[in-house]
Amino acid sequence: MSRILVVGGYGAFGAHAAARLARTPGMEIIIAGRTPGAAAQHARLLARTAKAKVSHARLDATTVTPKAIAALEPTVVINASGPFQAQDYGLARAAMAARCHYVDLADARAFVAGIRSLDAEAKSADVAVISGASSVPGLSSAVVQAFAKEIARLDAIEIGISPGNSFDPGTATVASILAQAGKAYSSRIAGREVIVHGWQGLSRHRFPGLGARLMSNVAVPDLDLLPAHFLSVQTVRFTAGLEAPMLHLGLWGLSWLVRARVMRSLAPLSSALLRAKRNLRFLGSDRGGMFVSLRGHDRDGAPRTLKWHLIARSGHGPYVPAIPAVILAKRLAAGEGPAPGSRPCFALFTPADFEAEAAGLDIACSHQWR
Repeated sequence: MSRILVVGGYGAFGAHAAARLARTPGMEIIIAGRTPGAAAQHARLLARTAKAKVSHARLDATTVTPKAIAALEPTVVINASGPFQAQDYGLARAAMAARCHYVDLADARAFVAGIRSLDAEAKSADVAVISGASSVPGLSSAVVQAFAKEIARLDAIEIGISPGNSFDPGTATVASILAQAGKAYSSRIAGREVIVHGWQGLSRHRFPGLGARLMSNVAVPDLDLLPAHFLSVQTVRFTAGLEAPMLHLGLWGLSWLVRARVMRSLAPLSSALLRAKRNLRFLGSDRGGMFVSLRGHDRDGAPRTLKWHLIARSGHGPYVPAIPAVILAKRLAAGEGPAPGSRPCFALFTPADFEAEAAGLDIACSHQWR
């Protein structure tokens, strides 16, 4: 029986990854984290309807040892503990030392890019180490890779995500978002590396069936990975948005305090701002969206544009960042790859793979060429 250890398996996204994995017969899912009571509670909840065996364990991602992982005998370790901006590769190294495959849901730019530094260790241990198996860069790169084949020269890529206001992200996720607000980072714009600032650069995007939402700049691994893979690309931009305009503009306004160096970071406000968001859940809905926009030219030089959208309803949006890790963990548990070594999760599955794994959820994908 293959065992998949989900560290942070009762958190905002880890719980959704565990829930999807628990549908697989002939597998054991181990829910783990630093709070054994929460792990046991979620394991009992999943076990009621699971086709897989579900158990739990106490495991702290920041102090875990290879011995502790080896004692659980997992085939694959999923790291959903976050926030990854504050983590090192301790859990990945412990998994490799225990001869286990490792997959994480990181969307932290430096963390995902730096995973390549573990390549020699991963190959020596004969395991795969994959970082970023989430909405970005996992799903976003899969979409770009699939549709870029239809464009002779790809010039610009824009990606954005806007969750429904009913989504409760947890303190760790909020802290990772706030840590970027107002901070400077580089992005390729019109062929040059330009300095932009987190949660600024206000824009709007119209999601089919959801309407227009405010969006702002956020740093993600795609800003490095996509220009390196698609050499003709002149612009790569990623934005994120809060459904409620009042909340979005409030965070935009606070970001100026960091940019002006009045505050070093908004991260210390994460608990207070999360409480405020929870109190204002009535301002939005349980519907979220993601988009990928590609612009370029065909072989005759005529403009070519793609708009791809994912719309999640019924509160199913939090499954989206979990599904890429589920796809890869199931493949690794079955001995189907990816090959040993460490790498970002860049085009390691297809949009069709994602839609197949999302079957039964209120998640729909569509695309339109112009």
